[in-house]
Amino acid sequence: MAITVENVEAPRKMQGKFQAMFICFILGLGSLIALNNMWTMGDYYYKIFPKYHPILVFTLVYQPFALVTTMILAHYESKISTRIRNISGYMLFFVCSLFQIVLDLATSGAGGIGPFICLCGLFSFFGIAHAFVQGGISGDLSLMIPEFIQSFIGGITASGAIACGVRLFTKFFFEKSDNGLRKGALLSLGISTLFQLLSIVAYGIYFPKLSIVKYYRSKAALEGAETVSADLATAFVQNNETNQQVEFDANLQARLSNKTLFLQNIDFAATLFMVYVLTLSIMPGFLYEDTRPHKLGTWYPLVLITMYNIMDLVSSYIPFIKSLKMESRKGLLFTTISRFLLIPAFYFTAKHGSQGWMILLVSYLGLTNGYLTVCVYTVVPKGYKGPEQNALGNLLALWLLSGIFVGVALGWLWLIGKPQHI
Repeated sequence: MAITVENVEAPRKMQGKFQAMFICFILGLGSLIALNNMWTMGDYYYKIFPKYHPILVFTLVYQPFALVTTMILAHYESKISTRIRNISGYMLFFVCSLFQIVLDLATSGAGGIGPFICLCGLFSFFGIAHAFVQGGISGDLSLMIPEFIQSFIGGITASGAIACGVRLFTKFFFEKSDNGLRKGALLSLGISTLFQLLSIVAYGIYFPKLSIVKYYRSKAALEGAETVSADLATAFVQNNETNQQVEFDANLQARLSNKTLFLQNIDFAATLFMVYVLTLSIMPGFLYEDTRPHKLGTWYPLVLITMYNIMDLVSSYIPFIKSLKMESRKGLLFTTISRFLLIPAFYFTAKHGSQGWMILLVSYLGLTNGYLTVCVYTVVPKGYKGPEQNALGNLLALWLLSGIFVGVALGWLWLIGKPQHI
């Protein structure tokens, strides 16, 4: 007798739900802490690489590798074990972060073209790691309840807030000490490396053994998903109680193609793409390169990035309140398009406005970024089978990273007409 989805009993009290949500938060934090560290260390990088526009260059190097790798992985997502993919991604994050610390120690924080090229190489590998994790975790969690993907995105936004908090603390603590910027940067790197190690342990050991996780992965396997087999093996889950080979119904194995899934959700893809085109055209390069001097001095860009990340984090939890969650396709698209009014607002504020107005604009940018991202990611997988949800998670990651790449490239337009300090 063929086993169907209905034969799989759901956990009565969804055992492990809150533990799983916490782990998802840690996974999100570990997935983007490296990039956020790079952004918050801008004051240090601009000191040792003053001629090379380091934040713009590092971000631009990072994104093509992330985008191309995501495209490849999205095409082959149904044949790749999510467990191997995600653990490999976090391990690459961890190794690169360690090497980043070693490079700084080996060069004693010296600038120059050699260390700059080495850092560019490191950030290309960070981009590859990001591609492994962003699509892999998104696809994996899309098989489960919306709270998991929401917690993952919450962790991503928290990584920015934590990176900023650590950087503000270290900048203040080491401000008057010799080589204080470098000491603070090394401490920030050390903390981010620990979070990446924690992500490896949490995802590799604890997450697959939670009852709720085993249930949804078993359900996805019965619907034809092959990507979860390694996770189920790790959790010692078999697809039937008699230890016999599972017979799949043909209807359960059939799934929509990636092309069909994309066409059915093209408006959501466009929404996510435009959200990150706008955000990354402003964050973080514009904040370092195009704002006038203010009373906050060298603290000014860091304060702006901190406010963005705090509001990005807060807004990612707003959709937990069902009455405040936007699920309308037209509403999400209209809200996203209206955000482009921020471009002239930032332009004129940078030239003529006070730092208070800039902080307000950056806060709104973060507020809408986190909110719209969570709404799209939690609405799209509804009504689809496990393999299709995994594919949609990968496709959303592809469009998110595409938006980031285009936004980073457009960020260079803010430099037009500015004197180059080379």
